[in-house]
Amino acid sequence: MRLLIARPMTESVEVRARAEFDVEIRDNTLPLAQGEMLRALSEFDIVVPTLGDLFSAQVFAEIPAPRCKLLANFGVGFNHIDVDAARAAGVAVSNTPGAVTDATADIAMTLLLTTARRAGEGERLVRAGAWQGWHPTQMLGHHVTGKRVGIVGMGRIGQAIARRCHFGFGMQVAYQSRSPKDVDFPAEYIPELNELAAAVDFMILAVPGGAETRHLINAKVLEAMNPSAILINIARGEVVDETALIAALQAHQIAGAGLDVYEFEPAVPQALRDMENVTLLPHLGTATEEVRADMGHMALDNVAAFVAGRPLPNPV
Repeated sequence: MRLLIARPMTESVEVRARAEFDVEIRDNTLPLAQGEMLRALSEFDIVVPTLGDLFSAQVFAEIPAPRCKLLANFGVGFNHIDVDAARAAGVAVSNTPGAVTDATADIAMTLLLTTARRAGEGERLVRAGAWQGWHPTQMLGHHVTGKRVGIVGMGRIGQAIARRCHFGFGMQVAYQSRSPKDVDFPAEYIPELNELAAAVDFMILAVPGGAETRHLINAKVLEAMNPSAILINIARGEVVDETALIAALQAHQIAGAGLDVYEFEPAVPQALRDMENVTLLPHLGTATEEVRADMGHMALDNVAAFVAGRPLPNPV
């Protein structure tokens, strides 16, 4: 069976892929273009796509009987794949849950602390040679310890973030999700998003991407937040209405934002880049050697199971 891996991988993953499979590893780091996706479906039995590889219903419509029978997605999020269209074409889909949880939660805390304590702004000040020395009112930020945090989405990643907030910083945790969760730490379930937004000092987004959560954070939610509140997004860019966020920041409706993802990624609006109270990261959520290797091996585990005729370990 022929396998296509859509992006370069860590060394251990590439070594394993070449040893176990008839594989072609694409050396381009950009998402697959339309023609490349059509080739992937028609010339390979299995494809390992990732974020940005838009296997839409239109793509499947152009290849009504694909040779490809599995999209072993590299990543827990799979909103770039139209799963219903894939299934209708006889293509199974898998993902890599679990491997990304802790690294993504760590990035949420990085954004929370960096934005609240103005660390990015301070680092730029020092690098520019403009720091004139310490004084009692220098760059006063927002205290984090003991504050109230709201988690939107209480799945694996949301719970990992909440544990860090509660056990690490003594924060009061509230959350919004489709249903209450049985968790091993104190947490208040607030079913209405606007009510959660109004009740917390920091709001962290940890929901899946896709049509159901697109622009979940809109102008009304941002208006409900406190003027001293900070929004953190480690979910998917389209979860936030970026235009509404820029307007809320410019109007001082909220105090700041920490973003690892963007609505039209990799494009980041100049308005956001110009704001000192916004922390901007280049989608670093899972960017550690260990985690990316674990993700790659998990994707290959799904490939190996498919080749051997076994059930997929991580079907979508």
